Amino acid sequence: MSTLLEIKSSVLRQVQVCPSFRRRTEEEPASGNADPSEPTAAAWKPGDGVEFFSQMRLILKKGEGRQGLPCPEVLLCSSSPAPAEPVDPSRGLRALSQEEVDMLYEEALYTVLHRAGTMGPDQVDDEEALLSYLQQVFGTSPEEHTAAVERVKKAKAPTYALKVSVVRAKNLLAKDPNGFSDPYCMLGILPASGAVREPSPHKEQRFSFRKGSKRGGPLPAKCIQVTEVKSSTLNPVWKEHFLFEIEDVGTDQLHLDIWDHDDDVSLVEACRKLNEVIGLKGVSRYFKQIVKSARANGTAGPTEDHTDDFLGCLNIPVREVPVAGEDRWFKLEPRSSASRVQGDCQLVLKLITTQRDTNMSQRGRSGFLSYLLLLSRLLQFEHRAEEPNSSSWRGELSGPAATVLCLHGAQSNLSALQLAVLHWQVSSRHHQTRTLDYGYLLGLLEDLQAHWEEAGSLPQEQEEGLADSFSAFSEFGLQLLRQLRDYFPATNSTAVYRLELLLKCLGKLQLFQPSFEICPFETELNMDIAAALKRGNREWFDKLLNTQSPREQPGPQRLAGLVKLADTIYEDLQSCYGIYASLFHSIIKVDFFTLTFRQLERLVAEEAWVLTEELSPKMTLEVASGLFELYLTLADIQRFWSSIPGRDSRSLALAGIHAPFLPAVKLWLQVLRDQTKWRLQGAVDVDTLEPMDASSKHSSSAATASLCFSHIQELWACLAWPDPAQAQTLGTQLSQDLCEAALFYTELLRKKVDAQPGAAGEALCVVLNDVELLRKAAGQALRGLAWPEGAAGLEGTLPRPLLSCTQALDEDLQREARTVTAHLTSKMVGDVRKYVQHVSLSPDSIQNDEAVAPLLKYLDEKLALLNASLVKENLSRVLEALWELLLQAILQALGANRDVSADFYGRFHFTLEALVNFFHAEGQGLPLESLRDGSYKRLEEELRLHQCSTRECIEQYYLDKLKQRSLEHNRFGRLSVRCHYEAAEQRLAVEVLHAADLLPLDANGLSDPFVIVELGPPHLFPLVRSQRTQVKSRTLHPVYDELFYFSVPAEACRRRGACVLFTVMDHDWLSTNDFAGEAALGLGSVGGVARPQVGGSARAGQPVTLHLRRPRAQVRSALRMLEGRPNKEAQEFVKRLRELEKYMEADP
Repeated sequence: MSTLLEIKSSVLRQVQVCPSFRRRTEEEPASGNADPSEPTAAAWKPGDGVEFFSQMRLILKKGEGRQGLPCPEVLLCSSSPAPAEPVDPSRGLRALSQEEVDMLYEEALYTVLHRAGTMGPDQVDDEEALLSYLQQVFGTSPEEHTAAVERVKKAKAPTYALKVSVVRAKNLLAKDPNGFSDPYCMLGILPASGAVREPSPHKEQRFSFRKGSKRGGPLPAKCIQVTEVKSSTLNPVWKEHFLFEIEDVGTDQLHLDIWDHDDDVSLVEACRKLNEVIGLKGVSRYFKQIVKSARANGTAGPTEDHTDDFLGCLNIPVREVPVAGEDRWFKLEPRSSASRVQGDCQLVLKLITTQRDTNMSQRGRSGFLSYLLLLSRLLQFEHRAEEPNSSSWRGELSGPAATVLCLHGAQSNLSALQLAVLHWQVSSRHHQTRTLDYGYLLGLLEDLQAHWEEAGSLPQEQEEGLADSFSAFSEFGLQLLRQLRDYFPATNSTAVYRLELLLKCLGKLQLFQPSFEICPFETELNMDIAAALKRGNREWFDKLLNTQSPREQPGPQRLAGLVKLADTIYEDLQSCYGIYASLFHSIIKVDFFTLTFRQLERLVAEEAWVLTEELSPKMTLEVASGLFELYLTLADIQRFWSSIPGRDSRSLALAGIHAPFLPAVKLWLQVLRDQTKWRLQGAVDVDTLEPMDASSKHSSSAATASLCFSHIQELWACLAWPDPAQAQTLGTQLSQDLCEAALFYTELLRKKVDAQPGAAGEALCVVLNDVELLRKAAGQALRGLAWPEGAAGLEGTLPRPLLSCTQALDEDLQREARTVTAHLTSKMVGDVRKYVQHVSLSPDSIQNDEAVAPLLKYLDEKLALLNASLVKENLSRVLEALWELLLQAILQALGANRDVSADFYGRFHFTLEALVNFFHAEGQGLPLESLRDGSYKRLEEELRLHQCSTRECIEQYYLDKLKQRSLEHNRFGRLSVRCHYEAAEQRLAVEVLHAADLLPLDANGLSDPFVIVELGPPHLFPLVRSQRTQVKSRTLHPVYDELFYFSVPAEACRRRGACVLFTVMDHDWLSTNDFAGEAALGLGSVGGVARPQVGGSARAGQPVTLHLRRPRAQVRSALRMLEGRPNKEAQEFVKRLRELEKYMEADP
């Protein structure tokens, strides 16, 4: 392939705007005799670079996962069961002695055997089933169970009482003139003897406290209670509570009347005095007085308008009260069918026991304590250890267990608040011995909170127990938070949800803090949580450090572990921000992320500073590689903090950490340079110069090179060196190394192709595609190596050194692509010349399209193959080179055929246009501007001139001179002249005024200029001889002021191409005169030629400044046409011009 540089084609020429990167590298004096393109054998083990880039890819892969802020959906990648939490049996309630167990067993049996009230639909009403369940819970034998039941049955039955809360009524009748009533309630217990009698067949009657017995005798009520009077309302609210002793649960019933108060002194005041009556006999006597003073409803006379009016009544059998109590609205009933009532009354009813014949009661154990012990026993039994996932148990009790607890709670007269407290105390303690679902515990706390807000207080002993349970649970929760990462890993969605519920439980505890008289927390709970988190962070870090990078190890061995430690910390910080932070902040108002980041960042920074100071004097390639990887992770940690809005990394302990890593980074980049070359060398060695697959057109080595450069760009982005000056140094060196690697790869490809002298066109196409892919990949990689330039740099622009390096490499690779293109098209030179010769040798009898058809068919077949093998950019390159090749072949064919017919040139003109249409391909190929430029213009001009006569060619020669413009106005100088035509004398007056800035053509730096003035073309002015000025010695700014006359007709001056030609020469006395420059002035623009002047020959017109120049290619083309003409006129014209050319130098 080295012979390609000898191919003479204009497509290979290039004007160098800036020095080539390849040339710069070849001119470096440090290269010596060594081959600069070969990678140096560094201390890093040489090889094919595969292992190095594999390790580099792992480093980059870590960086890919650190782009932007973490997304919770990505972090939560597992839904497996949460890790088991620590349990400690000693943290539960104390174990009971056997005697206490027996007493608790007796208490439970007593509760079941003496149950009263109506069972709910979800409760077990089967006594045997409940007793059998208790036998299983306490693990007694059948004999022991039977004996215990018999003992309980022989015990005295409990004393029952009914708790009644009169809450409110609604929609009562209006009995007063103002449209309202003044309602109050009377209520009491009716024993079995006072039960409602059977109604008579004539009139329905119901019992009423105001309705006396017609047969005499006391009112059959044990006790009567009355509420306050609520004035002027139909929807009274009382919220008054009463307790009634029950003799017979099966037959007693609660009776309630609602009256409208009208008397000044009525039954209300009389009933309030019942509390002063002692004994049942006194009650009967007092009721007789009430009955005697009472009047029947609706029978009062005119003087009895202060009688209380009946508003409704209720009769509720005690046996129908639910076991768990009830809170409901009861519809008011009339006393008889003649009574008119309306409305409802809300009552809260609960059947309790006031005396119990059990050992626990006799020993003063409260129902609160008994319930606590019984609940703990049942909870342990229900929560069996053999459950596969016990941590998800939500305290669902079986029917018998729930029934027993409901019975005992009701009989023990435990309030809703006390029941909530007991369930929380037992469950929270049980959770510390066998894990429960935090959602269940949270529900208990929410229930406790709701009842606490209603009741607001507990007995001191019970409040102390609740406070102790809060303290124990918070201590247990803080212990879990210290080991947050072990028990609530951020990748486990189940564990994270448990953490959320645990934090909500702790948040609920915090709400109770101001409500306790005996505070369970010495400090704010969120402060305790923050302290626990800090302690846990330190313990976790120390554990990692001792496991992965113990301080007692030597520095190089510690380095690898510290890299792993830093990676682990980064992942942990991602978890803290993406998962934990929002939970802690929203639930308990603790900024967990800031707390953890500050702590861990400081700890890892301290370890990094110490280790870099230790390793700096022992810098090796292995150490540099480890430090480089460590720095990338530390920089990622710092950038992670900066990426969060409102965070400033300058206050971090990692600020400035890059300084001690600089030597290691420089050394590692040197290793990268060498390993890149080794990798490219290995890739080219195994490359077969065939496309990788059907979808690609480049070979495997180009893909490897592109991937290497992409890795280098990604690595620089990850490095993001913060110091601008140091970043410029590193970036400049890295960009130069990348350019060297790119050129090294092209050298390897060239050598591989040179080793295959008969390389097929397919292989060259692959190589050309490889170079193009490399050019794009290297350019993109270089643009990605931009570094910050500080305040002076413009955003979005490349730094100047990087821009220069990028442009130079692109020029080198473009030149390499053109070289390969020329090699590829050189294989077509013979065929192209053959088909062009076929066009030139075709007889005139053959049509033009038939003559050019073989050439077009050949081109079509070749370009079809090239289109399938080349990428778009390379196909354009090949088309341009092939187009140039065709133009040169046609020019060569024209030069080989002289003195032929005009049809010959017409055929080639047709061929040229056919080729233009072929290569343009209706806009899919080369643009028309590109096709009709350069050699095309020369060829078209020659074809046109070949079709002209000799005189037309001569005229074209002068026309080209008139069209010629000086590209360098100041190079050859200027000439000032003035011309006009004197019609009366039929002569042309030409005045040469002066010249300026002429070329110094003598050894003294001056010239001896004179000017030759002549008219052309010669056949227009056959009798006119040239004239000349005087010689002006030793000057570059001569002044002539000489006037010359040429006797010529005006018609000749108006002819095509007519002009006056000024030739400036340097006079030499001992040798030939030197050519200094020439200029032409068209006679058609001279005053008096186009419009003859009338009356006189006065001078007219202004001086004209002409820029001197030398004849260019388009001027010489007409001269070459004339050279090939055998006629005398052409030969004489050429001979005269050849004499003038002896004084000229070729234009470079």
